[in-house]
Amino acid sequence: MRTSGVLHQTVEIVVPFFDIDSMDVVWHGHYVKYLEVARCALLDDIGHNYTQMKASGYAWPVIDLQLRYVQAARFGQRIAVRADLIEWQNRLLIHYLIRDVSSGQRLTRASTVQVAVQLSNGEMQLVLPNVFTDAVERRLHDVSHPHSSSVAT
Repeated sequence: MRTSGVLHQTVEIVVPFFDIDSMDVVWHGHYVKYLEVARCALLDDIGHNYTQMKASGYAWPVIDLQLRYVQAARFGQRIAVRADLIEWQNRLLIHYLIRDVSSGQRLTRASTVQVAVQLSNGEMQLVLPNVFTDAVERRLHDVSHPHSSSVAT
Protein backbone atom coordinates (compact mmCIF):
# COMPACT_ATOMS: atom_id res chain seq x y z
CA MET A 1 0.00 0.00 0.00
CA ARG A 2 1.25 3.47 -0.86
CA THR A 3 1.97 6.10 1.74
CA SER A 4 -0.55 8.92 1.92
CA GLY A 5 0.63 12.32 0.80
CA VAL A 6 1.14 15.29 3.07
CA LEU A 7 -1.83 16.96 1.37
CA HIS A 8 -4.59 15.37 -0.66
CA GLN A 9 -7.85 16.09 -2.43
CA THR A 10 -10.57 13.77 -3.68
CA VAL A 11 -13.02 14.57 -6.47
CA GLU A 12 -16.03 12.58 -7.59
CA ILE A 13 -16.77 12.08 -11.26
CA VAL A 14 -19.72 10.40 -12.91
CA VAL A 15 -18.38 8.66 -16.01
CA PRO A 16 -19.99 10.35 -19.02
CA PHE A 17 -21.22 8.47 -22.07
CA PHE A 18 -18.69 10.13 -24.37
CA ASP A 19 -15.80 8.63 -22.36
CA ILE A 20 -16.65 4.99 -23.14
CA ASP A 21 -15.32 3.01 -26.08
CA SER A 22 -16.74 0.26 -28.27
CA MET A 23 -16.11 -2.26 -25.47
CA ASP A 24 -18.47 -0.27 -23.18
CA VAL A 25 -15.71 0.70 -20.77
CA VAL A 26 -13.85 3.98 -20.26
CA TRP A 27 -11.25 4.39 -23.01
CA HIS A 28 -7.84 4.21 -21.33
CA GLY A 29 -6.79 7.72 -22.39
CA HIS A 30 -9.63 9.36 -20.47
CA TYR A 31 -8.16 8.29 -17.13
CA VAL A 32 -5.47 10.95 -17.64
CA LYS A 33 -8.24 13.55 -17.78
CA TYR A 34 -9.64 12.27 -14.47
CA LEU A 35 -6.18 12.57 -12.89
CA GLU A 36 -5.97 16.17 -14.11
CA VAL A 37 -9.30 17.05 -12.45
CA ALA A 38 -8.01 15.73 -9.11
CA ARG A 39 -4.59 17.38 -9.57
CA CYS A 40 -6.24 20.76 -10.24
CA ALA A 41 -8.34 20.38 -7.05
CA LEU A 42 -5.14 19.63 -5.10
CA LEU A 43 -3.30 22.63 -6.57
CA ASP A 44 -6.30 24.87 -5.84
CA ASP A 45 -6.24 23.63 -2.23
CA ILE A 46 -2.52 24.39 -1.99
CA GLY A 47 -3.27 27.91 -3.22
CA HIS A 48 -0.98 27.72 -6.24
CA ASN A 49 -2.84 26.46 -9.28
CA TYR A 50 -1.80 26.52 -12.94
CA THR A 51 -2.92 30.12 -13.43
CA GLN A 52 -0.78 31.21 -10.49
CA MET A 53 2.13 29.06 -11.69
CA LYS A 54 2.08 30.73 -15.09
CA ALA A 55 1.77 34.18 -13.51
CA SER A 56 4.87 33.42 -11.42
CA GLY A 57 6.83 32.70 -14.60
CA TYR A 58 6.83 28.90 -14.73
CA ALA A 59 5.31 26.10 -16.78
CA TRP A 60 4.84 22.68 -15.15
CA PRO A 61 4.99 19.94 -17.78
CA VAL A 62 4.28 16.34 -16.85
CA ILE A 63 7.52 14.47 -17.54
CA ASP A 64 6.43 11.05 -16.30
CA LEU A 65 3.06 9.33 -16.09
CA GLN A 66 2.41 5.86 -14.71
CA LEU A 67 -0.98 4.13 -14.85
CA ARG A 68 -1.97 0.71 -13.57
CA TYR A 69 -5.44 -0.41 -14.56
CA VAL A 70 -7.08 -2.87 -12.18
CA GLN A 71 -10.68 -2.79 -13.34
CA ALA A 72 -12.47 -0.74 -15.98
CA ALA A 73 -14.81 2.11 -15.17
CA ARG A 74 -18.14 2.17 -16.99
CA PHE A 75 -20.74 4.67 -18.18
CA GLY A 76 -22.67 6.24 -15.29
CA GLN A 77 -20.33 4.85 -12.65
CA ARG A 78 -19.50 7.21 -9.81
CA ILE A 79 -15.75 7.25 -9.26
CA ALA A 80 -13.61 8.98 -6.63
CA VAL A 81 -10.20 10.22 -7.76
CA ARG A 82 -7.78 11.00 -4.94
CA ALA A 83 -4.59 13.00 -5.56
CA ASP A 84 -1.85 12.83 -2.90
CA LEU A 85 1.09 15.25 -2.81
CA ILE A 86 4.17 13.07 -2.19
CA GLU A 87 7.15 15.28 -3.17
CA TRP A 88 7.38 19.03 -3.72
CA GLN A 89 11.02 20.02 -3.18
CA ASN A 90 12.81 19.11 -6.43
CA ARG A 91 9.88 17.86 -8.44
CA LEU A 92 6.15 17.58 -8.06
CA LEU A 93 5.21 13.92 -7.47
CA ILE A 94 1.54 13.11 -7.10
CA HIS A 95 0.04 9.67 -6.51
CA TYR A 96 -3.54 8.94 -7.53
CA LEU A 97 -6.10 6.35 -6.62
CA ILE A 98 -9.35 5.87 -8.52
CA ARG A 99 -12.06 3.93 -6.69
CA ASP A 100 -15.69 3.05 -7.25
CA VAL A 101 -17.67 5.29 -4.89
CA SER A 102 -20.31 2.76 -3.88
CA SER A 103 -18.07 -0.28 -3.31
CA GLY A 104 -14.73 1.36 -2.58
CA GLN A 105 -13.11 -1.05 -5.04
CA ARG A 106 -9.83 0.15 -6.56
CA LEU A 107 -10.03 0.72 -10.30
CA THR A 108 -6.78 2.47 -11.16
CA ARG A 109 -3.56 3.58 -9.51
CA ALA A 110 -1.35 6.25 -11.06
CA SER A 111 1.40 8.79 -10.51
CA THR A 112 2.68 11.87 -12.28
CA VAL A 113 5.95 13.78 -12.06
CA GLN A 114 6.11 17.43 -13.04
CA VAL A 115 9.02 19.85 -13.10
CA ALA A 116 9.16 23.61 -13.19
CA VAL A 117 10.35 25.20 -16.42
CA GLN A 118 11.13 28.91 -16.48
CA LEU A 119 8.94 30.50 -19.15
CA SER A 120 11.41 33.27 -20.01
CA ASN A 121 14.22 30.94 -21.14
CA GLY A 122 12.80 27.38 -21.19
CA GLU A 123 15.23 26.15 -18.53
CA MET A 124 14.17 23.24 -16.36
CA GLN A 125 14.58 24.02 -12.67
CA LEU A 126 16.48 21.50 -10.54
CA VAL A 127 14.53 22.59 -7.46
CA LEU A 128 10.99 23.86 -7.38
CA PRO A 129 10.53 27.63 -7.20
CA ASN A 130 10.11 29.10 -3.72
CA VAL A 131 6.75 30.52 -4.72
CA PHE A 132 5.41 26.95 -4.98
CA THR A 133 7.22 25.39 -2.00
CA ASP A 134 6.16 28.36 0.15
CA ALA A 135 2.52 27.77 -0.86
CA VAL A 136 2.83 24.11 0.18
CA GLU A 137 4.43 25.05 3.49
CA ARG A 138 1.66 27.60 4.20
CA ARG A 139 -1.01 25.00 3.46
CA LEU A 140 0.74 22.43 5.66
CA HIS A 141 0.82 24.99 8.46
CA ASP A 142 -2.91 25.69 7.99
CA VAL A 143 -3.68 21.96 8.20
CA SER A 144 -1.57 21.41 11.32
CA HIS A 145 -2.84 24.62 13.02
CA PRO A 146 -6.48 24.90 11.88
CA HIS A 147 -7.41 27.66 14.34
CA SER A 148 -4.43 29.92 13.65
CA SER A 149 -5.68 30.99 10.24
CA SER A 150 -8.89 32.03 8.58
CA VAL A 151 -8.25 29.58 5.72
CA ALA A 152 -10.74 26.69 5.67
CA THR A 153 -9.26 23.19 5.76
